[in-house]
Amino acid sequence: MRIDYWLAQASQRLASSGSQSDPDSPAIDAEVLLLSLLGKSRSFLFTWPEHALNAEQLSALEHQLQRRYAGEPVAHITGEREFWTLSLRTNASTLIPRPDTESLVEAALALPLPADAKVVDLGTGTGAIALSLASERPAWQVSAVEYSPQAAQLARANAERLDLAVPVYQGSWFEPLAGMRFDLIISNPPYIDPADHHLDEGDVRFEPKSALIADNHGLADIEHLASHCASYLNDGGVLMVEHGYDQADAVQRIFVEAGLGAVETGRDLGRRDRYTMGRITR
Repeated sequence: MRIDYWLAQASQRLASSGSQSDPDSPAIDAEVLLLSLLGKSRSFLFTWPEHALNAEQLSALEHQLQRRYAGEPVAHITGEREFWTLSLRTNASTLIPRPDTESLVEAALALPLPADAKVVDLGTGTGAIALSLASERPAWQVSAVEYSPQAAQLARANAERLDLAVPVYQGSWFEPLAGMRFDLIISNPPYIDPADHHLDEGDVRFEPKSALIADNHGLADIEHLASHCASYLNDGGVLMVEHGYDQADAVQRIFVEAGLGAVETGRDLGRRDRYTMGRITR
């Protein structure tokens, strides 16, 4: 079968599943599955639309298509996801990196930090934030912390594959960081209310709930980070956390009550409130 024929049929089948809210998603998902199997770039689809898939390839694609039709995330099927400028390995042990989180990377890179800034990414998951920062600022001393042993190993594997010297400590939040201080503490912590109905929809159904939900309407982990960060930040150091689009006011209050100053909220690619930062001054 020609690849253009397969793409058309696959897109139609995925669209009929009703599992994707974005009308463009079925076609994009079909392309990603095909290109991952072929090991080709997207330009291949336009240059060689008549390229014929053999029986073995069609069988493998059919298996992948059935998994996606059932709702399994494409990143779990292919085992990788693009984030910032990096290709990261993914698995079911942690969250799939989202484009919205790139807004944190962009904001962090714009901060007036020291040339050799010490930075830590708490709850790193795949290592997306830490590795993106390290790739852009080689002089920064970037490290990461992850609670899940499986996810911590995944982050280490991504760092090694990308040849980025980012140590990944396994433990809960600040526990592995005794005696350390940083110029930037950055995190995409769990911030979804356990009662949120979206937990039963889309890709999040296949992701670990421990990486998604937090008590106190999704704010408990952010409260923990804000209330403990002063012991780990240098004078003038910054705490930056991702949060839900409707949590900015609550997170700003948490930051102010924790003694952080210059508190401000930034937006993601969709112009939604996505992260808040504050600075320690002594």
